[in-house]
Amino acid sequence: MEVCYNFEMALYLYNTLSRRKELFTPIAQGEVKIYHCGPTVYNFAHIGNLRAYVFADILRRTLEYAGFKVRQVVNITDVGHLTSDADHGEDKMTAALKREGKPLSLEAMKEVGRFYSEQFEDDLKKLNIERPHEMPKASDYILEDIEIVSILQEKGFAYKTSDGIYFDTSKYDGYGKLGGINIRGIKEGARVAKNPEKRNASDFSLWKFNNDLGFESPWGKGFPGWHLECSAMSRKFLGQPFDIHTGGIDHIPTHHNNEIAQSEAAYGTPLSRYWLHSAFIRIPKFDLPFLKLLFTGKMAKSKGNFLTLRDLHAKKNISPLEYRFWLLTSHYRSPIIYTEAAIAAAAQFYKRVLSFYLSLEKVGSGKTDRELKAKFEDAIFDDLNTPRAVALISQIISSTSISPEDKKATLEDFDRVLGLNLKAQSSLIYSEEESGLRQEVMKLKEDRDRARENREWEKADKIRKEIENRGYTIKDTEEGSVLGKKI
Repeated sequence: MEVCYNFEMALYLYNTLSRRKELFTPIAQGEVKIYHCGPTVYNFAHIGNLRAYVFADILRRTLEYAGFKVRQVVNITDVGHLTSDADHGEDKMTAALKREGKPLSLEAMKEVGRFYSEQFEDDLKKLNIERPHEMPKASDYILEDIEIVSILQEKGFAYKTSDGIYFDTSKYDGYGKLGGINIRGIKEGARVAKNPEKRNASDFSLWKFNNDLGFESPWGKGFPGWHLECSAMSRKFLGQPFDIHTGGIDHIPTHHNNEIAQSEAAYGTPLSRYWLHSAFIRIPKFDLPFLKLLFTGKMAKSKGNFLTLRDLHAKKNISPLEYRFWLLTSHYRSPIIYTEAAIAAAAQFYKRVLSFYLSLEKVGSGKTDRELKAKFEDAIFDDLNTPRAVALISQIISSTSISPEDKKATLEDFDRVLGLNLKAQSSLIYSEEESGLRQEVMKLKEDRDRARENREWEKADKIRKEIENRGYTIKDTEEGSVLGKKI
């Protein structure tokens, strides 16, 4: 079915380039092209990394909900990313080869990249993230990298040193405009490594020489710069300019400013009209409650304070979709502090939503409640305000004026954006209902409710344990007890 542009409500997005919310208007009416900086596939993605892709998915779903036809690209970096986001340190993929005892070869590098790319795609699937239309791998677009470097050389923006080809930031007047970076404040030894051959501290590599391992180029064997790869792949699949470029806030100072500089210097046109960035997940450094909010650190592999999606499920009993729900309780531009209590509370509410949706499984078709839909659109079209949008779910559940049929339709309408996968998750529970297990658990729930009414607390607690042993949870709320499935 062809998607028609019929956008009745204004969509506002916070543009890092202008540092304010702006009314979103696409380059081509009814169509939106989006590029997201993808993972460097040298290891498993941690849950902090994955926040950026849940945010990107909410953005895409919101645009589709508004009636836009979206083309989304998420790249895979399988070569060229140094351990620093600038130009120093070891190549991350080379470090992965050494860590896993593999030979230092392009073939082995691609093998490692393929493995972790598959793991990343599996994470996206578990999080119910819509698969991007394109997921290009950097190693497949070396010729496109070489083309940009050649153009920059011809225009006088690039120069050669003993270790590579560099971009001369002094030749590009707009360098640092994303996020208002003070180019004069950049000093070697702080944000960037010292290199006596560089003309300016902020200059960055377009091509790094490596005689032992790399790709052939007009300047010598080596690898493209990490920043260059994104410029080449985004232009290849979306053209230039395109509508929206996203990433984490850590990309603003170096990676995205470098992308802008080289792309705009080469082709004389903006790279992207809107730049959106998601904040970090932060980890408390202390266990004491009153210190958790004051002292936090960024989740990072280098610090060893990270959890993968697999860890979260196996060690913390939090499912990927419960994690997704927890993320949606905070705005994408706000740091979110990881605590087990906070994520467990979000997981419990998600179970309650599933349980409620399951209770509507056999009701007929209804209509989306117009008042709640208006509130939902007001929230989601205001720079993707998911906390306000999620809060409306409680109103659906507790409402006495909305019919069960309309409650179901409204939840399903909201889920087009929130991506909580209510239908599929509830069907997993419902399949057990047909086998008789859920009827047994429902009987136990009724017995427990009666025991609580009669103040038979010991009996009620014993029944709770029996319910949990059968793979279910039970939560006592103001509206009564709510049965959920352990996921």
